[in-house]
Amino acid sequence: MGKGMRAGKVKKMQQPSQQQQLQALTRMQSMMEEKQAEIEAKEVTTTSGGGAVSVTVTGKKEVKEIVLSKDVVDPDDIEMLQDLIMVAVNEGLRQIDEISNEEMSKVTGGLNIPGLGF
Repeated sequence: MGKGMRAGKVKKMQQPSQQQQLQALTRMQSMMEEKQAEIEAKEVTTTSGGGAVSVTVTGKKEVKEIVLSKDVVDPDDIEMLQDLIMVAVNEGLRQIDEISNEEMSKVTGGLNIPGLGF
């Protein structure tokens, strides 16, 4: 032990006050709202069937556009077209979720905050 130190004596670290904690949380909430607005403004376009189906999904998880190649429209095989649309939509939603998770973790520093959906 160093000079002047006694066994069992622990130096206390100063804890932030409740007001400081509240201010930090308020700043984080504001940053999260800004990030959410940025995410909602984003769009991703995904394809399936080698580009036969193209789907654009917004950051609000809304399908904005579906483009079908004339070659993929076969009245005798509607199930294939439905599958291709479903694959493209699901991939777009997956990419938006990934973008949202990445952007929000930048704000929260990787904290897992329950109820925030990321």
